[in-house]
Amino acid sequence: MSISVWLSLVLVCMLGAMSPGPSLVVMVRHSLAGGRLHGIVAAWAHALGVGFYAVLTLLGLAVVLKESPTLFSFITYAGAAYLAWLGIKSLRAKGGVAAKLEKGEKTTLLEAARDGAMISVLNPKLALFFLALFSQFVAIGTDTFSRSVIVATPFLIDGLWYTVVALVLSSSHMLEKLKKNALLIDRLCGLVLLGLAARVIITM
Repeated sequence: MSISVWLSLVLVCMLGAMSPGPSLVVMVRHSLAGGRLHGIVAAWAHALGVGFYAVLTLLGLAVVLKESPTLFSFITYAGAAYLAWLGIKSLRAKGGVAAKLEKGEKTTLLEAARDGAMISVLNPKLALFFLALFSQFVAIGTDTFSRSVIVATPFLIDGLWYTVVALVLSSSHMLEKLKKNALLIDRLCGLVLLGLAARVIITM
């Protein structure tokens, strides 16, 4: 794989990671409710989900997914249901981010890892991203080294990007501002997640 091709892959992966969506909402919630470590755990759990799709594409399972509407529909609806569940959870006063902050209660690392992984694995946009774009790069790299780079690149970019997000959101100065608006953030996160879930269903 040439440097120019790899840089193209890096650019595509960066644009995919940085685009606003449900993953960013999850990172905000866990960085706010749990702190820096929780945000970082969610970030790398999310990156594992990205790596999972990268491996699937590399192994040629993307073709199977593309040619099986039933399987793709299942992933899409499962993703929408998970987004809706997260949205309802955020809208509820009891157990939401605002409530946890008021009680001094933190989300667990297991919860952070679960939400980070699930929001990527059950994200139909991520599946579509790898099907439409990433598979083109897979076809270019045929040797073992190139294939390793193809899998490692989106994994590392996604993990590093959301680690930066977690570090920024969990800084003491930023955290104080977020805590003052925790209830509003809860409501906004909930509405955004429910809106994204509805959009997935409508556009199917």
